[in-house]
Amino acid sequence: MISGDSIVALSSGRLPAGVAVLRISGPQTRFVVETIAGGMVKARAAVLRRFRAPDGSVLDSGLVVFFPGPASFTGEDVAEFHVHGGRAVVARMLEAIVAFDGVRQAEPGEFTRRAFLNGKVDLVETEALADLVNAETEAQRRFAIRNAEGAQSALYLGWRRRLIHARAMIEAEIDFADEDDVPGSVSDTVWSDVRAMIAEIDRHVAGFRTAEIIRDGFEVVILGAPNAGKSSLFNALARRDAAIVTDEPGTTRDLLEVLLDLDGMRVRLTDTAGLRDAPGKVEAIGIEKALAKADRADLLLLLEDILSPGDVGPLPGAAALLRVGTKVDLLDEQAAQEAASRYDLVISTVRGTGVEALLAEIGRRAAEAVGDIGDVLPSRLRHVELLGEANRHLLRATDDGAEGQELRAEELRLGADRLGRIVGAIDVEDMLDVIFGQFCIGK
Repeated sequence: MISGDSIVALSSGRLPAGVAVLRISGPQTRFVVETIAGGMVKARAAVLRRFRAPDGSVLDSGLVVFFPGPASFTGEDVAEFHVHGGRAVVARMLEAIVAFDGVRQAEPGEFTRRAFLNGKVDLVETEALADLVNAETEAQRRFAIRNAEGAQSALYLGWRRRLIHARAMIEAEIDFADEDDVPGSVSDTVWSDVRAMIAEIDRHVAGFRTAEIIRDGFEVVILGAPNAGKSSLFNALARRDAAIVTDEPGTTRDLLEVLLDLDGMRVRLTDTAGLRDAPGKVEAIGIEKALAKADRADLLLLLEDILSPGDVGPLPGAAALLRVGTKVDLLDEQAAQEAASRYDLVISTVRGTGVEALLAEIGRRAAEAVGDIGDVLPSRLRHVELLGEANRHLLRATDDGAEGQELRAEELRLGADRLGRIVGAIDVEDMLDVIFGQFCIGK
């Protein structure tokens, strides 16, 4: 599928930069290269040229690479101009290119959208490319690479093929039950495989929380009574003064968040208001937010001033809990040893005692929560929703009390339809704007 317009955009990072890459795709690409680069270049070879506008004025000098379609990212003719990364250079190059008839600025995600429409990638691989572009940690990169290479798509398409085969067998039994070349009852084998698939999909969907942790972060919430050292620890772990630290109770009244990268794992750390009875009106709102955040956490750090423990009452949720004793620097050696036996960890943000050990423990727990990133996991909520719909159809199909093989076969078709929607194997036009809108302009 070749679109009428050609599109162009800056596909590299923020300017100014050492090098900027301008990408163009579409039927006018060859003519633009011939005009600006002073003649055609060898396919898939970086060639040094002086770039000129149609009026002959020099724009810049740099590399040009031409990828003839359909063997290109978009499936169309594609070219890249590698120029000096100054704002004026890039602006003038773009101005010269869009001056050609039939060439316009690309919309967000339009290059990848053309790749999808031309069959170069499916929807799941498209979403994985977006994850790869946005990856900030090693775990996110590895997760995105695996899905971009087709592992997730292969799983869903494999399930879909099994359902199509199952439906064909059931319909064959209905239509040709009296024919010699149709085996005797295939129902037992077919429905046994469909039931096995239901269990496989359920196990797969259960991994979505792991995918959320990889993408959004392992949620760690710091709790404790006022002046337990929460904000001091928050600053120590963030390695900057992100929270106000004073001796006055109730200083922190809203949630403060910072993102950490611990051995390639994304960790979202939240500082909260001190938990106590009879707070002021504003402070009470902060405590309410703290408890709500704790209810959704993966790990709670319950801080306690070793010299002056405060009662924080019952804690919400079922998150793992680390009891941390603070201000250990105020104790002598014997008292410090005794305190260490009462807590999971003891720390001093003044001296840095125990802070690195706490970071290591948080990182270990985050890695443990994710497990083997080699597992294929659903990477989007829309995948989970469609997989859930598919399983509901399969459960109805396998219901022994269901009437009529024709109706059960139709449930198999609907289940296969939902799996097809995940990868874009059927019409999904209503989802395309949402999916491709998350990309940057040059992708």
